[in-house]
Amino acid sequence: MSEFSPGLEGVLAARTQISMVDGQNGRLIYRGYVIADLAETMSYEEVAYLLWYGDLPTREELDQLSKKIAGKRQLAAPAAAALKAATDDSNPMDVLRTVVSAQGTTPKLQKPDIEQAIAYTAVFPTILAGFDRQRRGEPWIEPRADLGQAANYLYMLTGKEPRAETVQALNSYLVLLADHGMNASTFTARVIASTDSDLASCLVGAIGALKGPAHGGAPSLVLDQLEKIGKPDNAEKWMHEALDRHERFMGFGHRVYRTYDPRAKILKAMCERLNPEFYALASKVEDVALRLLMERHPERPQATNVEFYSAGVLQSVGLPKDLFPCTFAVSRAAGWTAHVLEQVGDNRLIRPQSEYVGPEPKKPLPIGERSKAPART
Repeated sequence: MSEFSPGLEGVLAARTQISMVDGQNGRLIYRGYVIADLAETMSYEEVAYLLWYGDLPTREELDQLSKKIAGKRQLAAPAAAALKAATDDSNPMDVLRTVVSAQGTTPKLQKPDIEQAIAYTAVFPTILAGFDRQRRGEPWIEPRADLGQAANYLYMLTGKEPRAETVQALNSYLVLLADHGMNASTFTARVIASTDSDLASCLVGAIGALKGPAHGGAPSLVLDQLEKIGKPDNAEKWMHEALDRHERFMGFGHRVYRTYDPRAKILKAMCERLNPEFYALASKVEDVALRLLMERHPERPQATNVEFYSAGVLQSVGLPKDLFPCTFAVSRAAGWTAHVLEQVGDNRLIRPQSEYVGPEPKKPLPIGERSKAPART
């Protein structure tokens, strides 16, 4: 029996060419390209092409992919029906999970392929924008084929041509979050893919994993935390008291990074430019949090992670707080599908072992002879 590793920490579960998370040096690499070189100059479509095909596209290849994505943004009839059935108070992540499942309704099992990867990635914004408008009592807006993924998402939410600065901000966010090694949702997608299941099932599983606040739900919780603190002058007192209550600071610490998350550096600079009011409070909270965490746990480095300043960027582009986790999924769809394709390309069923720590084998008593010790009060 191999040594038990809680949370599979340090366990090598796959070899991948898609991305590398260098936790010691604070680097994120997509197929040989450092994230800082991609985030503010590349479109999401370019990075999706990189993740799916292995290299950056030529102009002709990018145009072809952009047309394919634009042409796959419509919901299938079962998905449209599922979306219309969603109640206004539904959790948007539940809506996304349900409608993606309905979008994948087919007569027979299909092996995941690149065309399906493009189609599912294209339709995520349609689902979320449709739900947000529906719950506000407004009609769905048809996607526009002349807009890229970020711009079209904003357009379908508001019905207005988005400002270039807002589009660029959301595009950079989508690029930064498109993939991140063997995180919980990606691992979930690969496990499902390893059973020879379909791509919709892989994505539904990944969305379910991302929904958890320990993974994709943190940016909205960061905003909750900052709203409680209120203003920079309150940060010191509030955070001391929070630590005394053993509350966790949202937006700090990471299972892999032992230094500042490289994505957080880029998002921080974007926040300072795009959302100065958020930045004034967040940067003060960050300074206090990092100092207090170091004082109380010098043995456990906890630097700022991607969720902390993601909240400010997503707020600056006008997204409601409960769409933050779903917008993470809009970005990560390219990475999830790339990993599924890699898994099925050289597949082996993922089947780890477990160590039994229950009671020793014993004979079952007839039901009339069974009794239980009284519960302790």
